[in-house]
Amino acid sequence: MKKSTLQRGVVVLAATGLAITSAMSAFAASGDTAGAIKILQKHKFLQLAEGVGLAKAPASNKLADGSTFKVAKSITDKIAKGEQLNFAMSYGAKGIPLFSQQYFAGETKGIEAAKRILPMKLRDVTPEGISQDVQKQIAGIEALLNTGQIDCLSIQPLDNFSFTGITQKVMAKGIPVFTVGVESAGNELSNFTQVSYKEGLQAAAIVVDWMAKNKKSLKVFAVSGGDPSATWAQGRMKGFVEGITKAVPGAKFLNTEANGLATTYDSAKTLDAYKAYIAGHPTVEFIENVDIGAEYAARAIADAGLKGKVFTIGWNLSVGQLDAIDAGTQVAALDQGWAQQAAFGPVACAMYLKFGKVMANNQALEPVTKVTGTATARKLLASILS
Repeated sequence: MKKSTLQRGVVVLAATGLAITSAMSAFAASGDTAGAIKILQKHKFLQLAEGVGLAKAPASNKLADGSTFKVAKSITDKIAKGEQLNFAMSYGAKGIPLFSQQYFAGETKGIEAAKRILPMKLRDVTPEGISQDVQKQIAGIEALLNTGQIDCLSIQPLDNFSFTGITQKVMAKGIPVFTVGVESAGNELSNFTQVSYKEGLQAAAIVVDWMAKNKKSLKVFAVSGGDPSATWAQGRMKGFVEGITKAVPGAKFLNTEANGLATTYDSAKTLDAYKAYIAGHPTVEFIENVDIGAEYAARAIADAGLKGKVFTIGWNLSVGQLDAIDAGTQVAALDQGWAQQAAFGPVACAMYLKFGKVMANNQALEPVTKVTGTATARKLLASILS
């Protein structure tokens, strides 16, 4: 698994062989990075705002596969003329509950900030539906690629490797690619996400600390998610299982990453899945959800009359999860910043094509707990979706 880091590429102009930082110096000064940062701060995209300041020219001229990247002349010509760039974005699907709304809001706000640096317009090629379909995502990207309608691309992949081929193909045409949300192994210039296994360890540490402070002696655990087979889900489950097993003597897992409960991303089906699991596993005391479904675990717990006896933890922000935290059933919501992930692409494209600078992967989980309070998270969520 590739750890996301500041990437390796140096841009070279196809026509001249000059480094982009020197070739663009004549028109780079007009990029309003201060204005972009203010917009990101306004939307509470603080990690991205910091990332703009941390961006720097890559130290090496080699990409992941050893090749050297050259920006297409058609793109540098557009920039020189002040023309709008086509920024293309592809994430899982447009109908995934809660996730899709936050990604759409994020990419829209990201474009707003990026336009302060370079003129660009959004070309969203995300497929319809309520689950991620790799082939549909790739088909949407290729449709724009084959008609010359991509000048920069951001992808939210399903896993580490499914998008490596299309990433290499797009980059080979001189079009910058960035990936977000999931660790990936292609030639992308940069990635904005966490390492899933470490996320699982962090979740376990939060639960262990909560158990100690609240005098909870829980022993029976389970793991679950909308798509347990996904690479990121596997990492979060594995890290959680190993973290709890190491820290809690006598801990027992009813399942692991090898057979995690599949809840789907459909709200009603997720609630039903948790109700059935709790009914069929009466000894369970704690359920990890690795995506957005923990609020339905909390509802199923309450419906079964087990509030105060069974608990959960989950990822990302939703009103239902924040309510479950306030109710004491959900230990934490680990906010990975979906909207910031979506906003990363356009801003990273602008910084790279205007200044030849690559934005670092400075994303970190921001846990929301009863101790930290949910008020700030509620305001942030409302702001993102407004």
